[in-house]
Amino acid sequence: MLPFDGRRSSIQIVSDTLRLLRLGDAGKTEIMYTVKLSYYQTQRYLSWLSDINLIHQSARENRSPSYAITGKGLELLSEIEAVEEMLHVRDLRDIPAAPRMAVRDGLGRRILKRLGDTLRDR
Repeated sequence: MLPFDGRRSSIQIVSDTLRLLRLGDAGKTEIMYTVKLSYYQTQRYLSWLSDINLIHQSARENRSPSYAITGKGLELLSEIEAVEEMLHVRDLRDIPAAPRMAVRDGLGRRILKRLGDTLRDR
């Protein structure tokens, strides 16, 4: 079951970040404001996502570094979007009255397990 309490999970923050970077490179400030993170959260997530090779940092001449999604990041985002499609929601925040959601079929459970395994294998 997926709990819903109105706050974003780490998976939602990761998917929001990867979706932004799928559109093209972005700087730290753009990521922070678009994904709606604090400076500290942005630092932590970008460092973590870089460490597990979901994004990479590149230097830009006379500018601060930019970040881009990797092939592994695109694969993970695809898995996350498959789960969202299976649950018939784009974002769990779109369901304000849902205290819990259950994935009842075997395919949904397998996808959620693979998603969790992918994040653990960092």
